[in-house]
Amino acid sequence: MGSGHSHAAQPGQNERPLWIALILTTAFLIAEIIGGILTNSLALISDAAHMFTDSAALAISLAAIRIGKRPADSERTFGYYRFEILAAALNAILLFLVAMYILYEAYQRLNNPPQIESGTMLVVAAFGLAVNLISMRLLSSGKDSSLNVKGAYLEVWSDMLGSIGVIIGALLIRYTGWAWVDSAIAVAIGLWVLPRTWTLLKASMNVLLEGVPEGLGVAEVKEAIAGVRGVASVHDLHVWSITSGKASLTVHVVQRSDVADPQALLLAIRQLVASKYDIHHSTIQIETTPCEQAIEEHSFGPAAGHDHAEHAEHAGHHEHEGEKR
Repeated sequence: MGSGHSHAAQPGQNERPLWIALILTTAFLIAEIIGGILTNSLALISDAAHMFTDSAALAISLAAIRIGKRPADSERTFGYYRFEILAAALNAILLFLVAMYILYEAYQRLNNPPQIESGTMLVVAAFGLAVNLISMRLLSSGKDSSLNVKGAYLEVWSDMLGSIGVIIGALLIRYTGWAWVDSAIAVAIGLWVLPRTWTLLKASMNVLLEGVPEGLGVAEVKEAIAGVRGVASVHDLHVWSITSGKASLTVHVVQRSDVADPQALLLAIRQLVASKYDIHHSTIQIETTPCEQAIEEHSFGPAAGHDHAEHAEHAGHHEHEGEKR
């Protein structure tokens, strides 16, 4: 039974800063690729690859806001929120491939460092830093109210660090002549990108596989529901996300024999999961006796047999307490 909480896109989300940041970032991405080719700087090309992820993140944010505004229909009853997750997973895979190529190319160049045009490299990187700072300024006002904008902001912030790294590399090459510094900076940027890529891919796959949202424990939720007055046992509990920040819950709850108002019990559980875990889309089935989904062979749970025994023991404990009263 749903709580009536709205899942529509927030009307206050402003697309204009995202559009400006996307145009600036994409324009400089093209300039940085050209600059990297002309100067033979792998560090610039590596930073351009990182800039590509910024453009992708901004485009995903815009697409998610626009597509997310489309209402649910008879074919997509949860709406179009999963588009954001699919796009994020694709972005992570592409970023991983680009980072691996950069690391391979850096290894090749360490053995035979090319001539680097450090002056042009420095100018291009400086412009890149300016673009990142402008984009961060544009996105800063909306990063606390929108997960999409916050993700784009963090992408731009991390790319700003990459631009600083390229500037340092250009200065070292200019004043020391150490051409190998360019490849070292490229490797550093690649190694900086890979963990973030894995984190993004892991989070995306968790949502696509309908895993438990990060930071939320099923055992804790089950214990909290079982602690509601009038609950005898809990089974077939599932918690998953449609997209980031939009968790859903389904659960079967066996009421105690002395419960006079099942509707009041239902309302109490819904209020609990909404207030304590920020889950506003919940489906709760109240039962007088455990249904067949409490049996291991009909359960999707990872330890169904253990959970079933635990539920039975918990239910017996409550019944015993009821007899005492």
